[in-house]
Amino acid sequence: MIEEIKTYNEKQILEDEEICNLLANTINNNLKEAESKIWHAHPVWFVAILSIGYSKQKKGIRLMFWSRADFEETNLNDKG
Repeated sequence: MIEEIKTYNEKQILEDEEICNLLANTINNNLKEAESKIWHAHPVWFVAILSIGYSKQKKGIRLMFWSRADFEETNLNDKG
């Protein structure tokens, strides 16, 4: 685990820190080719066109997955 993510995790309350460490270790162990860093103040792993990250929310830790692919949006109102 990179130092920046370790520091992020250590700033959480103990219960949330344990969850964050579990998430970080699981992601690191299963996505060895991923680049990890703190991005927009949260831990994120980048793999091809997929990003995986987590953040502290009011109700707990939120695990997020999102695509970085550039999709063309179709205008549903366009009949042409």
